[in-house]
Amino acid sequence: MKIISLLFLFIGFSFSSIAQSTQNAEDSLNIRTVYDMALLNGQAYSWLDHLSNEIGHRLSGSTGAQRAVEYTKKELEKLGLDSVWLQPVMVPKWVRGAKEYAYVESAPGSTRDVNITALGGSVATSKEGTKAEVLEVQGIEDLARYGEGQIKGKIVFYNRPMRADIINTFEAYGGCVDQRYSGAAEAAKYGAVGVIVRSVNLRLDDFPHTGTMSYGELPVSERIPAAAISTNDAEYLSGLLKIQKDIKLYFKLNSEQFPDVESYNVIGEITGSEFPEEIIMVGGHLDSWDMGDGSHDDGAGVVQSMEVLRLLKEMGIKPKRSIRVVLFMNEENGLRGGNKYAEVAKEKNENHIFALESDSGGFTPRGFSFEADNAQYAQITSWNELFRPYLIHQFDRGGSGADIGPLRGGSTVLAGLRPDSQRYFDHHHSDNDTFEHINKRELELGAATMTSLIYLVDKYGIKE
Repeated sequence: MKIISLLFLFIGFSFSSIAQSTQNAEDSLNIRTVYDMALLNGQAYSWLDHLSNEIGHRLSGSTGAQRAVEYTKKELEKLGLDSVWLQPVMVPKWVRGAKEYAYVESAPGSTRDVNITALGGSVATSKEGTKAEVLEVQGIEDLARYGEGQIKGKIVFYNRPMRADIINTFEAYGGCVDQRYSGAAEAAKYGAVGVIVRSVNLRLDDFPHTGTMSYGELPVSERIPAAAISTNDAEYLSGLLKIQKDIKLYFKLNSEQFPDVESYNVIGEITGSEFPEEIIMVGGHLDSWDMGDGSHDDGAGVVQSMEVLRLLKEMGIKPKRSIRVVLFMNEENGLRGGNKYAEVAKEKNENHIFALESDSGGFTPRGFSFEADNAQYAQITSWNELFRPYLIHQFDRGGSGADIGPLRGGSTVLAGLRPDSQRYFDHHHSDNDTFEHINKRELELGAATMTSLIYLVDKYGIKE
C-alpha cells in the first residue's frame, strides 16, 4: 500500500512538473514573440519622433501639452482599443517668459555671463533684475549656521552636488534635490533676495537643469526668485568665491504664474475577457518641462506604455483582465493628473490589482522595482528567469513611480521600470533632453520588457 501511495505521489509530481514545464515554455515563447515584434516592427520610436519633433515640449497648461493630448488620443483610437477617453484635470499654468540672463561681476565693469534657468514655479525678479553679493552654502541645513546676519540682502548659492560615488543615480539625486525644491522658501526666511541652485546633474556641462520648487506657506510678498545654474558655472562661481568674497551676481527672470487651466489625462483600455473588473494599469506622464522636448522625461514612458497595448493587440492576445494605459498630465509641477486619476478610481470603486510606470528615461532596461507584500513579491520574482535571456533580471523592492503613487494601499502592487540610469541626469529637465539622445533599440527593449510583465500579470493575476 505504501508503494502504491508513493507511486501515485510520483505520478502526480511528474504531471505537475510536466505542466509547469509546458507553462514555462509557453510563456517563454510568447515573451520571445513580444521582443521580436517590438524590435522588428515597433511603433514607439515613431510615436516619440512625432511627440518630440512635431509637438516639442509640453509644460502643463501650454499649447504643446494640449496638442500632445490630442495626438496621443488619436493614436490610441487607431489601435482599436475597446475604449479611449479623456479625463479632465485642472493644472497649474506657469510661464517662463523671455530667456533668463545672468552674469558674475568681480569688479565694476568686469563681468562674465553664466548659464541659468528659472526653476519651475519661481516668481520673476524685478524688471531691473536682482543683483547682490553671493553666499555659497552646501545645503539648506547650512543656513542656520550663517544666520540672518550673513544672509540678509544676499543671493544664496546652493552648491551641494550629486554624489558621484553613489551608483544608483536616483539615490544621488534624492540626496540633494531638497535645495532645489525648498531652497528659496528657506533662504527667504533669513532675508535672502534670491537663490541660485547648482543643477542636479552628475556631468560638468553648460546646461542648466530646471525642476519644480515650492514656496510652501510663504506669502506671495515674501517670495524670492530662484534659478538653477549649470554645473560648469557653479564650479566657476564657487572657485571665484574662494578668492574673492565680495563678488556680485546679477540675474533676470521673467516668469509668471497664471490661474489653473483645464487639461486631461489620456486613457485607453482593452476590456478583460474573464475578469474585467480587475484593472492592470501601465503609464507615463505626458507633460514635460519647457526645455528640450522631453524625450526621456517622459516621452519615452508615454510611448512605451502605448506600445504595451499595441503589442498585445498585434499578438492577438485577449487579456483576462482589463489592461489600461494612462498618460498622466502634470507630473512635473503638481502631480495633478496622478491624484485626479486615483480620486476618480476611488469614487468608482475600481479594483486596480497592478500598476506599472515608466518614468526613468528610454535607456536599456535592467529590471523593475516593486511595492508589494511578501507573497506578491515572491510570485513576481518567480518570473525572473523568463527575463534573464534578455539580460533584464533585476527584480527589487523599492519605489515605483510618482503618478501611480496615489493608488498605493490595499493589495495593489505598484511597479516601476528600471532602465540603466547612469546617463539619465545628463538630460533630465534641460535643453539636452531631446530626441537625438534616444536610442531606438533601447526604447524598444523597454517597451517589450513592460509588455512581457503585463502579459504575465494578466495571465496569472496577483496574490491578494
